[in-house]
Amino acid sequence: MSPSRFAGAPDPTVQPVPVSVVEAVDAADSTLSNPRKAVLSIGSNLGNRVENLQGAVDAMEDTPGIRVKAVSSVYRTEPWGVEPGSQPAYLNAVVVLKTTLPPSALLERAQAVEEAFHRTRSERWAARTLDVDIVTYEGRVSDDPVLTLPHPRAHERAFVLAPWLDIDEAAEIPGRGPVADLLAATTLEGVERREDVELRLPE
Repeated sequence: MSPSRFAGAPDPTVQPVPVSVVEAVDAADSTLSNPRKAVLSIGSNLGNRVENLQGAVDAMEDTPGIRVKAVSSVYRTEPWGVEPGSQPAYLNAVVVLKTTLPPSALLERAQAVEEAFHRTRSERWAARTLDVDIVTYEGRVSDDPVLTLPHPRAHERAFVLAPWLDIDEAAEIPGRGPVADLLAATTLEGVERREDVELRLPE
């Protein structure tokens, strides 16, 4: 596994990959000839937000059975569901990846990466060092409360739609339609692209 790209930054790549994830990779590799496409939304509004986002991208790439294919521009976003000014602004991005992990194992890895960056789940809409959400998984539709697919609120969140459209003009949310149309119907108030920040696609 590669070393952290940032001195002093938390490095989830040194965390052991759970046995269940390894087993899922082995099983998937033996039964699937082609990996599945998944889209993740990542965000941070505590600590060094850029390092947190880059660390999430690097950690996903360092996971067996995952290859990061595209990383979007970074967007600054006002927090949802809280009083204005009560939390720092978020930095958000979207990651497109190919994976042999089934959705449940991908969710497990996403949560492990969050925990490596000391994400706490004290209350809804709380500030967080890192948020990693699965937006879509190979067109899968599921109302499983553990992992609802596609993400039940992605279609109305400009901070997901705008960066996603930057890297995939043909993107669609199953059951909701083209991302371009969804973004056109969504307010961009409080969401702006950060031209001075760039996440690196892992080598």
